[in-house]
Order: sequence, then C-alpha cells, then structure tokens
Amino acid sequence: MPIDPGAALGARLPDVDHRWSPVDVQRYHLALGAGSDPFDPRELHYAHEDGLRVLPTYGALVPSLGMFDPPALTLPGVRADLSRVLHGGQTVSVRLPLPTEGEVRVERSLTQLWDKGSSAVLVVDSVAHAQAGPLWTSRSTLVVRGLGGFGGDRGPKAERWTPPGPPDLTVDSVTLPQQALLYRLCGDRNPLHADPAFARAAGFPAPILHGLCTYGVVCKALIGAVLDGDPDPVTDFGARFTGVVYPGETLRTRAWLSESSLRARTTVPARDDAPALDDVELSWA
Repeated sequence: MPIDPGAALGARLPDVDHRWSPVDVQRYHLALGAGSDPFDPRELHYAHEDGLRVLPTYGALVPSLGMFDPPALTLPGVRADLSRVLHGGQTVSVRLPLPTEGEVRVERSLTQLWDKGSSAVLVVDSVAHAQAGPLWTSRSTLVVRGLGGFGGDRGPKAERWTPPGPPDLTVDSVTLPQQALLYRLCGDRNPLHADPAFARAAGFPAPILHGLCTYGVVCKALIGAVLDGDPDPVTDFGARFTGVVYPGETLRTRAWLSESSLRARTTVPARDDAPALDDVELSWA
C-alpha cells in the first residue's frame, strides 16, 4: 500500500543538519535570477558578498533537502514515484533577517494527511534551530497524484480569495530557459525539472520549473517592488501553487497592498494568464 496513514500522520522525519556560507546564498539567489542587472545595487545585495542579504525563502529550501532525491519520495508511511509529486504550497516565517552564514538543525514532522480522492496531500511542518534558538519555521504542502483513495479525511476546501478591486501594483519576472537547471544546483534533483523524457512520462510536454523556484522568484520581485529590494523587514511569505511554469516563461504578479502586508496572484501571460501562484501573502515589520 503506497500510503499507510497510521505510520505517516504525525511521524517525525529525519532531521536536516544544514550549514551554509555566502557562496550557498549567492548560488541560491543566482538560481532565482538575481543579478540580471549587475549595476543595480538592489540586485548586488543578492549576488555580491559586500552587503549580501538573504531572501527569507532560503528558509523554505532547507527542509526539502534530500526529500526529493530520485527515484522516489520516501517518508514514513509514504512512498511515491517522483513523477507523481508536485509542490502544492509553501510558507516560511523568520524571526530575524537570515544570516549570510550559519548552521541549523531542522526538525520536520508530517502533521497533516488528506485524501482528495485522486491524490493525497501531505503537510510537513519544520522548525530550524540555531544555537541561539529557533531561526525560522516553514510549512510545505505536497500533492501526490494517484495516491488518494486510502480512506482518509478530505481536509479543508481551498477558498479562492476575491481581490477588492484593481491591483495596486503589477510586476513581471522573466525566467531563463535554463532556470530549472540552475535551481537544481541548490539541491532538488527531481528529474521532472531537467529530463524531457521523464517530464513527458509524468504528463508534461517539457520539464517544469520547481515550485520553490517560482516561489522565490516572486518573493524577490515583490520585495523589489514594495521594500526597495531589502528583504530584512520581511517576516512571512506564503503561496499556494496553482499551476506549472515552464523555464523561460515570464511571470506576472498582481498585488493588493495593506499597511505592512500584501496579497497577490501570479500568472503566465503567454498562456492566457494561466495561474501559477495564488493566495500569495507577504508581511513585513
């Protein structure tokens, strides 16, 4: 049986011990497209060691390390071929601006398991502990196609947010044709993002961009638009993944602002505004 709810729900996953340096941070940012204008000081904050700052979404990358190693997703009570696994959503909350180098132990638990009939939805909650205490928390939602029907709770129904009117700002983000290949260097080696034959077997015409890459690209774009490219004030960033993005496509994010937060949606204009991210929320102090 691919899913054993008794073994899966509430299970502790192996801890992730992670040490990073400015080089790791720069690699991550470059994989998101940072440095596209090497004369823009806001871009150099992400790509040059002098004045280097860290996007909060780096905290969402770390809990996924080792989780998507080919050929399968293997968790307590869950085993699935990677061709069936999609990222469904992600949140990250940071207590302080992330340092450019450090070391954490990430504790991970499978806290929710939902049976959607045609698919299973897994929720993994993580806490990153540094020597001085918790540094960030994150929640990853994974959708495993074809593994529903195990008799579990269907879980909450996603309610579509209705914007109050026209967006307060619109920002476009260009992705590179090699974006997924660059992002794989950050640790997610799922062949769905690199191998055309594997992608076709999974039902896609070409390799798709990592959900966490799209997530980071949009976070960076919004920080550039509302915080002048400074990620340090950010406390929370979350999004629900509602569609695939192919490397080389341009993303369009429309945002509605509040005093210290925003909500947004991201689409792909070249495919009739096909959805990419929804329920995007960015908060800052």
